[in-house]
Amino acid sequence: MADIDHEETFEGADSGASQTYPQQCSALRKNGYVVLKNRPCKIVEMSTSKTGKHGHAKVHLVGIDLFNNKKYEDICPSTHNMNVPNVKRTDYQLVNISEGYLSLMDDSGDVRDDLKLPDTDIGKEMQERFENDEQILVTVMKAMDEEMPIGVKNSKE
Repeated sequence: MADIDHEETFEGADSGASQTYPQQCSALRKNGYVVLKNRPCKIVEMSTSKTGKHGHAKVHLVGIDLFNNKKYEDICPSTHNMNVPNVKRTDYQLVNISEGYLSLMDDSGDVRDDLKLPDTDIGKEMQERFENDEQILVTVMKAMDEEMPIGVKNSKE
């Protein structure tokens, strides 16, 4: 009976596996992505230090969180694996802005109303361009079950 409980716990702990994939620390690159402190980050700084006679080279990573812009740091042996988030970008047609939420339509015509207008310069630009009746596309970035509008561009219609 204890074995069954153990399996269920293991499955529950492994639920984030499809959101990330492992990559050797030494293969990571600046401007790439990595998971630091369980947050998806873009690598902004990276340095490798050689250690003693029998030690491993260590990689010092500095990353900026993709969604809240916080800075995270980590040090790992160059031979170890780090998780890399699966980052996906999708363009949506902006249909409406209502009560601080975006109505976005994808290529197949499905509309979603679950993303907030970001409280950033990009959000202000979306609001202005929408009020000026411009046809715009909103780029939404998704990583590890979080989504955020990150860009605006003219629709090619």
